[in-house]
Amino acid sequence: MKARYRYRFYPTSQQQQSLARLFGCVRVVWNDALALCKQSDKKPSSADLQKIVITQAKNTEERAWLGEVSCVPLQQSVADLDVAFKNFFNSCKGKRKGRKVGYPKFKKRTGSQSARFRVGGFSFKHRGIYLAKIGIVSPIWSRELPSEPSSVTVIKDCANRYFLTFVIEVQPIQAEAKNPSIGIDLGIKTFAVMSNGEKAESPSYKKLDRKVRKLQRKLARQPHDSRRRSVTRIRIAKLHNQIADTRQDFLHKLSTKIVNENQVIIWEDLNVSGMVKNRKLSRAISQQGWYEFRTLCEAKSEKLGREFKVISRWEPTSQVCSDCGFKWGKIDLSIRSVLCLSCGTEQDRDENAARNIEMVGMGHRHDLKCTLRQSKTISVASVDEA
Repeated sequence: MKARYRYRFYPTSQQQQSLARLFGCVRVVWNDALALCKQSDKKPSSADLQKIVITQAKNTEERAWLGEVSCVPLQQSVADLDVAFKNFFNSCKGKRKGRKVGYPKFKKRTGSQSARFRVGGFSFKHRGIYLAKIGIVSPIWSRELPSEPSSVTVIKDCANRYFLTFVIEVQPIQAEAKNPSIGIDLGIKTFAVMSNGEKAESPSYKKLDRKVRKLQRKLARQPHDSRRRSVTRIRIAKLHNQIADTRQDFLHKLSTKIVNENQVIIWEDLNVSGMVKNRKLSRAISQQGWYEFRTLCEAKSEKLGREFKVISRWEPTSQVCSDCGFKWGKIDLSIRSVLCLSCGTEQDRDENAARNIEMVGMGHRHDLKCTLRQSKTISVASVDEA
């Protein structure tokens, strides 16, 4: 399996100018190739595009400056465009799973910039990385690379931070787990409730979110192409990065802990794209990063030899007592605990759902026997009234 390792680095002023030139050339080659594809009745091959937008373009006065940078990232930019078209066509034909992939778009000067070097365009020099026609850059090695990378991507994000990302082939590791299985129920107030009773509280993003919304209102009032608007845009990007880094750090630590301690991780298939259409909860749901957390758990499970299961979203996990199996039906979201009069057990809504998720995933759901079907189940708050 392949893994991606990312490291931050701080280029010199001269390297920043060289990288800016490289990002501009990669962007121009992508846009020229995409414009050529739109004008053609049939999409040209990747080799033909490289010949037109790189080799022949260098001999013209308008694109002569393409020869000032390495040809490896330029060729890779055309290859990436070819992959983008393949993904789009496969998505239209139904050969690609997941959400629909849109038609490739033109790259903009503002926003994140990237350039990818394949083998031959980079090499290791002591503790640094030599990039063709850029020089030696020194990343901050927070961890060692397990093997030789097949490619390295130079990224400049919206907040003017520079990163190096390496694609490396990683072998799965077989390690023993402390627990046989675990079920996970996701929420907003409490990020995750596990079937063993543990709860994970997500960081609060309210303070940073208020700052972002305030600056976005300020950005809307400023004239386009002004210097102050550019400063405000960078401030907003830094706040977004701070939120994303906080969320990613929390998700990485939690997913690592869950995968290391459990052999089977059971998940509920949530319709996140449909849930975010709720105007009252869309912002809170989007900030939690449920899909990113699932992706991390799935990737780390494959790396450590764990089993990752996903149950159907139509399973009534919050409508069934996890002790006796009595189905009490739908209950309002404001009710957080339920007293089952069938078995007399007071159930926490989230913990009960997590235990049901684990039982359904492990195939033990049929062991439960629904007793006293004529009994009623009520919330704890209304026990006295009953």
